Amino acid sequence: MSLLIKNGVIVTAMEEYKGDILVEEGKIVAIGKDLEAKAEEIIDAKGMYVLPGGVDQHVHFSFEFNGSKVRGFETSNAAAVGGTTTVIEFVNQIKGKGLIDTIDDYRKENAEGIAMVDYSFHGIITDPSTGVYDEIAKLPEAGYPTVKLFMAYKGMFFHCDDDVIAKSMQKAREAGVTIMVHAENADLIDVLQRECVEKGQVEPYYHAVSRPPMVEVEATERAINIARLMDAPLYVVHVSTKGAVDAIKRAQDEGLPIYGETCTHYLTLDKENLAKPNFQGAKYVCSPALREQDDMDYLWESIKNGWLNAISSDHCGFNWAEQKHMGKDDFRNIPNGAPGLENRLGVLWTTGVETGKITRSQLVNLFATKPAKINGLGDRKGHIGVGYDADIVLYNPNHKSVISNETSLQGVDYNSYEGMEQIGRPEKVFLRGQLIVDEGKYIGQQGQGEFVPGKAFGLCYDGVER
Repeated sequence: MSLLIKNGVIVTAMEEYKGDILVEEGKIVAIGKDLEAKAEEIIDAKGMYVLPGGVDQHVHFSFEFNGSKVRGFETSNAAAVGGTTTVIEFVNQIKGKGLIDTIDDYRKENAEGIAMVDYSFHGIITDPSTGVYDEIAKLPEAGYPTVKLFMAYKGMFFHCDDDVIAKSMQKAREAGVTIMVHAENADLIDVLQRECVEKGQVEPYYHAVSRPPMVEVEATERAINIARLMDAPLYVVHVSTKGAVDAIKRAQDEGLPIYGETCTHYLTLDKENLAKPNFQGAKYVCSPALREQDDMDYLWESIKNGWLNAISSDHCGFNWAEQKHMGKDDFRNIPNGAPGLENRLGVLWTTGVETGKITRSQLVNLFATKPAKINGLGDRKGHIGVGYDADIVLYNPNHKSVISNETSLQGVDYNSYEGMEQIGRPEKVFLRGQLIVDEGKYIGQQGQGEFVPGKAFGLCYDGVER
């Protein structure tokens, strides 16, 4: 099928211009002004901004906490209506099983025939005893060129000590695999959590008290030093505080291949949300914890200046009424994470573009282009250009709405951004040239999403000698 999108303002990470886009067999085959090509369908995008479909490199459709599991790929239509056409899911290695087999099996059982947008995967090392270090070299061939390691969560099966991080980095560097870390000091958090509970401080707000900025700063600096020693690239996920940004920036100024992302909620929500009465604060329990206004302001500065190069949702769909209430008497038992997959583009447009904090091109770079490159998808996803997948968002800047869980597709009983005004919306969304969102409503089909294999030596290896 051929498709011609005319008269829109095309926005890329480098520029914006008025033009037409011709799509054939799911790929962009021509871009120009006043294209006269014949097409089976013609869309007039006048008044719209034409953006590449978003790439959300940080989502959780399988995360479990104390036996309770988040909503899965059956809610991935939430990504589509939010202008995200590719998601990258984290998969915990099963004890006694290899990374590749774990991800392959998970993919067949939980994503194929279910996902409504395209998808890829990060592996999470949980059992180094299985020969996983040698397996790292094989990950790119399987299409999984990224691995995440948890420095946080002492006592949990996915926690990794420094030796695991160092050994993984050694093997990853040779294979072009990007190592990502959740940087928080697990031992310090454990001490602070125990102190809070001993004092009877068990409400959700003490989640933030027990995870102060310093535990993130220390772990970030330690991870950078391990990467320095191993002569390897490093990607720090969900950076939330000024000190962690500064640690990354110092490393970059030294010429080290150290990178990081932040998330929508760290740019827009502060820790006072955790103090909401009647256990409402539990809705905002995520790790790292929400921060102060000064940290939020600095994060905006960091993405504008390129010190952090992606904005993810860190989507994690636990229900409040049932699952979050497991921690009613002890904040340590509140499942960490919050939904946000559906709202990433709208919130960033409203709070970033409309306020002048970032430009439209910077938004595209942070929302789509850089995440694709980081994860080895940069030759297909995250950009409007000839030869790329026709993942296209027609964004209507004149639409106004109020975010409400009543209309959400995220499948949980609350929305982190409830009541927030949103300027604009994805009016139409195309996945490989197929219309899956029309007038802001999902009209696609379950199982429409496809696996997109990532390639080795992603953006974090730029400038690294091989």
